[in-house]
Amino acid sequence: MTMQVQAILRVFLSDPAQRRYGLELCEATELPSGTVYPVLARLEQIGWLNSHWEEPDTHVDAGRPRRRYYTITPDGTEKSRDAITRAYAARRRPAPGWLHRPSTAGDAS
Repeated sequence: MTMQVQAILRVFLSDPAQRRYGLELCEATELPSGTVYPVLARLEQIGWLNSHWEEPDTHVDAGRPRRRYYTITPDGTEKSRDAITRAYAARRRPAPGWLHRPSTAGDAS
């Protein structure tokens, strides 16, 4: 799970009942729309988010483009908490030994 996905999910988990729209998530996560919208689409595809378009009267009266609102599903809430916990635990573990290169300082070749 990438840090970008985690950042987006953390916004949803801060208040699971709150509906969010894309640009709001861009501002909250400081991520560009080109990152946020594909993540939202993937999370919706796997069932962690639901979305719906706002009523036309709302955005027309406000004089702005129509918003697509996203909410986290109960299953998405549970699975995202678990995934973020596992991702955090993985970062806290030391890197495997094969990842480290042996020091060549002082070698007499």
